[in-house]
Amino acid sequence: MLRRLSVENYALIDKLEMELDPHLNIITGETGAGKSILLGALGLLLGAKNDGQAMKDATRNCTVEGTFDLAGSSLEAFFAENDLDYAPETTLTRMITPAGKSRAFVNDVPVQLAQLRELGARLLDIHSQHQNLILSSEEFRTSALDTVAANGELLTQYAAQYARLTELRRRLAALREEAANGRRDEEWLRFQTEELTSANLRPGEQAELEEELAVLENADRIGEALTSLRNALDADETGVLAQLKNSENELNHIRSHYPAAGEYAGRLRSVLEELKDINGSAAAACERLDADPERLAKCSARLDTLIALQQKHRAADEAELIALRDRCAAQLAAIVHSDEEIAQAEAALSEAAEKTATLADRLHKTREKAAAGFEKHILSTLARLGMPETVFRIALTPLAEPGRTGRDSVQFLFTANPRMTPQPVERIASGGELSRVMLALKALLAERMQLPTIIFDEIDTGVSGRIADAMGEIIASLSASMQVVDITHLPQVASKGTAHFVVYKRGGRTDITRLGDEERVTEIAKMLSGSEITDAAVAQARILLGNRFHT
Repeated sequence: MLRRLSVENYALIDKLEMELDPHLNIITGETGAGKSILLGALGLLLGAKNDGQAMKDATRNCTVEGTFDLAGSSLEAFFAENDLDYAPETTLTRMITPAGKSRAFVNDVPVQLAQLRELGARLLDIHSQHQNLILSSEEFRTSALDTVAANGELLTQYAAQYARLTELRRRLAALREEAANGRRDEEWLRFQTEELTSANLRPGEQAELEEELAVLENADRIGEALTSLRNALDADETGVLAQLKNSENELNHIRSHYPAAGEYAGRLRSVLEELKDINGSAAAACERLDADPERLAKCSARLDTLIALQQKHRAADEAELIALRDRCAAQLAAIVHSDEEIAQAEAALSEAAEKTATLADRLHKTREKAAAGFEKHILSTLARLGMPETVFRIALTPLAEPGRTGRDSVQFLFTANPRMTPQPVERIASGGELSRVMLALKALLAERMQLPTIIFDEIDTGVSGRIADAMGEIIASLSASMQVVDITHLPQVASKGTAHFVVYKRGGRTDITRLGDEERVTEIAKMLSGSEITDAAVAQARILLGNRFHT
């Protein structure tokens, strides 16, 4: 529950602090005093978007801070999941800087606005006047029924299964589209694959062919050069090898007389070995060398084929042609096997649809079962609020296809006149009737949701007299198990509070004060009679307050 609220530099509020009672807190004040501003500050604290109008003084931070008693709230898991230290007394802070930047804190630890919003939703529910229109939202109606039916875990299972169903539908549609596109390209892909496969491509082949062609095209000239080299090295008597061999022998003969000759002979031996190797290689090359016109034509034709394929497919080399061949083959294989893949996807989709339908049926049954108790509770509360002949029914209409929350369309059907056919409540109910229906709904939902705090902003609009007193009784009964803050213009409701605050303007600024016993009598008397307080109004105020302050 909300223990303390502090607002600084927000709209018309310079600085405001209030300590709240654990039970029913009444807030009253003249129109325009700033009650809506107080709600705006609370909304900011709970993560509402900053509309840029928060600051009264553009040179200072706007700060809203709330201290909450979390004892018994079971929020330890939330704190652990968000890496926050849990404390039974927790402070939420929202700050808007003069530059317009928003900062949020939980127990002085910076948090994302989404985290603040999620935590705030677990701590406080604000019902403002315009929320009566929420009855026109099917999402709200379905959520209300699911809350009463305690469908939280079942809805989580359904949401996961529905998400899978949606994803499988998307995937199947994509596969079918790909298959359709593929079939249009199948003939072209098959031709490409066959052409490139029949080319027997291998990396590096072009370079090898170009090298071999260079040799074949110049075979005569190469042969002449190799023959000349062999003659120079190995000719009888005059060849380099013979002459150097003779020199080596002569040097070996004189080495005993001339020691350096041995060194020269050794060095010559190394040269001779290298020259012999060159001669042998040249001889072998000459034997292999053949001006083969047939081989020349074959290599030339193969090179032309490779170059033509590269030009046709705009490829730089054989490696790119091979990559293209493999891509085309993979695409062709995908087309060939697409029917099998589609069949598998269809089977998975069918299974997911069956599971989704099963969960939707379970949701429908729980809703159907909870609807009777829901209707009974609403009718009982409306009877207390002066509408004993009201007809209120929950209509569950099956949808053609399961949706995000199941296969039920939920309508709240209503009529205050039992002789008339019930119609959707948001279309037929008057303002006062809507207020009473919403109070009945909120009372039911607050009990089921176990929220620590609920705030009503003039939920009693459009009612008066005995009905207003009954509304006050219902609101007061809620405060027995939770904290309630009620902003009201009705003295019958105001008198039920355990704490009474008045919002007022002073010097153009909004402030709030908690009333003492006699101040409450005066405030309620003013609500009864207007600015001129009569003795009768004071007496009536004391009666409403239960003679607690009679002197």
